[in-house]
Amino acid sequence: MRAVALIAAVLAFLLLSGTIGLRHAPFVSTPRAGERQGSDQDDVDSKSFAKAVTRWNPDIFWAPASKSTDVITRSGDEARAVFGPIPDGDCDSPQMKVIPLEVDGNVVDLKPNPTKPGSPLEFEHRNVSGEVVKWTATLPKCDKPSLTGSTTYCGLNSRVVRVVRGNVEWLFLCRKSNISQEVSTDPYWTRSDPRFSVFGSIGFNRKSGEIVFFDGRKDWSEFDWSKPFVPPGGRNYSDEVGRAAAKKIYDPTFQISCHACHDNKSPYVIDPHIAQSRVGFRSAGDSRSTTFSLGDFLPRRPRLPGAPFRVVGSGYTGTYRNELSQARTVEDPTGNCTSCHTLTTQVTGRRFAADAAGHEPTVTLPTWVQLLELHEEQIVYAEIAAHRTDWAVGSGGIHPWMLPGSGNELSSGTPRLSSEDWRKLSDCLWGAGGSGCGYRPLYTRCPAPEAEDEGSSLADAEIHVLPPPPGEEMKTRLLRVSWTFRNSYGGVPERDDIRINVAVSAGAIPATGDPPQSGEYPSIEQAKGTSIEAISGPVSSAGSSLLIENVSFGGHTKWRDPTPSMSPRSFQIDLPGECNRRTLIRLMPKRFCFDQSQAAFSEADHLIYADVQCGELR
Repeated sequence: MRAVALIAAVLAFLLLSGTIGLRHAPFVSTPRAGERQGSDQDDVDSKSFAKAVTRWNPDIFWAPASKSTDVITRSGDEARAVFGPIPDGDCDSPQMKVIPLEVDGNVVDLKPNPTKPGSPLEFEHRNVSGEVVKWTATLPKCDKPSLTGSTTYCGLNSRVVRVVRGNVEWLFLCRKSNISQEVSTDPYWTRSDPRFSVFGSIGFNRKSGEIVFFDGRKDWSEFDWSKPFVPPGGRNYSDEVGRAAAKKIYDPTFQISCHACHDNKSPYVIDPHIAQSRVGFRSAGDSRSTTFSLGDFLPRRPRLPGAPFRVVGSGYTGTYRNELSQARTVEDPTGNCTSCHTLTTQVTGRRFAADAAGHEPTVTLPTWVQLLELHEEQIVYAEIAAHRTDWAVGSGGIHPWMLPGSGNELSSGTPRLSSEDWRKLSDCLWGAGGSGCGYRPLYTRCPAPEAEDEGSSLADAEIHVLPPPPGEEMKTRLLRVSWTFRNSYGGVPERDDIRINVAVSAGAIPATGDPPQSGEYPSIEQAKGTSIEAISGPVSSAGSSLLIENVSFGGHTKWRDPTPSMSPRSFQIDLPGECNRRTLIRLMPKRFCFDQSQAAFSEADHLIYADVQCGELR
């Protein structure tokens, strides 16, 4: 009882001396000395603040790609927010290219053989002059078998489509394959038959290095390219028909680890089967330089170790969280390779590099886990070799297809990589090397808004004190906060992965009218929403501040795709401000990463305040 009396006496003294005062605040305020935070009155006022914010600013608080919880729909919305509109997957479009198949340096196709009764389907072999040199009933080997290890080694008449929109390109692969992994004279393998078994699509931004993967469902044995495939998530948030159709097309389990092969700072695999079908005889006088390849359909790209490279998609990155975090780029300790491109500890290093160098995968001192994985890769290596023609490794001279120093310039006649140098490099590629391997993370972090070289910026932040809206209490004023934000990362006009958090606090107006110090504003952690308690709608309590999350730009209301623009977007939000109090605001740009890092926040300070003098309006 004596303790209670003592506390009461102290409180009475503080009240009489003016150290604290009874007040009414429409939201959580920075307390005066001795004020108690978190009272019932504060709770009521915080709810009133939240309701006013929602009422005055309808439909501008929303996170991108948050309309649906369906894995494919959400993944498509995420991709659209980063890469812009996704084109239909149309393997029958004019942009389509047929992936050629070559045997003994001749191009092969499955056609009716007019030299036999009934014109049965057989494999036609044509030379570089277009002359038919022979027909065969079987096709056990080819010059450049597929290195996937899971599809038909010498399949033919698969199709690839490349659609380029500014910095973004989309690749669509319609691959013919079968369970046996062997080609036959079944009509399925003809160029005119629209059936195929593997559908994949890749989106890539050549400026930002962002990449996304989608595969067709694995419980479908056949697809048909006679009709385009709607993109995942449909064409926009309102495309309910397309969104429903896409759920039936794409694999929600992300069964295929696309990143393991498409990991060389590029969407293209370094592999003669597709990306380098030109073989690499570039010398003008080399008669072997003419091939039946895709040419420059898939252009060369720089593949430097430090280049940005990040997988987008919360579903995909969640499935392969560990693999993505452990992947590394590798430097060749012998100095023979990696001067023109990177190699990785994934399939690019373990399988493609082995095939390129013409050496079996090896590890000097493998762990038990590595030993099992190594055995599997050696089996795949042997199967690929068994499907390669003698011509390719003999007189054709197209295997190995990477030479020390010369790369894929095979006309140079440079000897293949030595066994000793390969052992050193292979150890690195299997994560079993030392410091000479130059390991560094393959995938780069999601960039924060306004980070160096990221290119975006918040500007023109202003706050105006206006009369309260009709019907609102006269003891508050309307604070109109506005700013602009330019989201230029990756150079995508429809990019929509940025929202702004607005952290608000209030305090007394100093008698001197001095501007606030930086420490008086809501903290960075409060603006990030590190530890919050939900109040209502977009408003939460964040310590001594209130946090309004995910403010979108003007006119960009909930579940609408943005209009294209590379100009700064205009933002505006109306807030209640208490009479004769100072309102302090921190604006926090926030990037939705759509990976396992969730979000990245700007490190720049964007601080504004207003002294709400009810006798005057500004």
